[in-house]
Amino acid sequence: MRIRRRGLGRPRRRPIRVLADKAYSSRANRSYLRRRGIQAVIPIKKDQQANRLNRGRKGGRPPGFDAERYKERNTAERCVNKLKGHRAVALRTDKRERIYEGTIDVASIRIWLRDPVL
Repeated sequence: MRIRRRGLGRPRRRPIRVLADKAYSSRANRSYLRRRGIQAVIPIKKDQQANRLNRGRKGGRPPGFDAERYKERNTAERCVNKLKGHRAVALRTDKRERIYEGTIDVASIRIWLRDPVL
């Protein structure tokens, strides 16, 4: 049996998890993601952790954090920073999307030729 969509357009999709840095570790951000069923992989700030520990039992348990998944964020950030080292990618001077994608492809190939990963 197939479920029919109401209305037009593409079906909406949600991410399984969000990888973010400590700047986004607020309670509001975490509750927003929790309400939508999205796992948050965000490290806790030191001051938030100390405040929670000072409250004792009332501080609650710490939010979950998967260090292995967080390493994936670091890899993606480094890749984007390497791509932005190329002026055309950083400034996005191309008018059309397919041309910009080609610029990213050329920049990726140049990065790979400088330091091939085997």
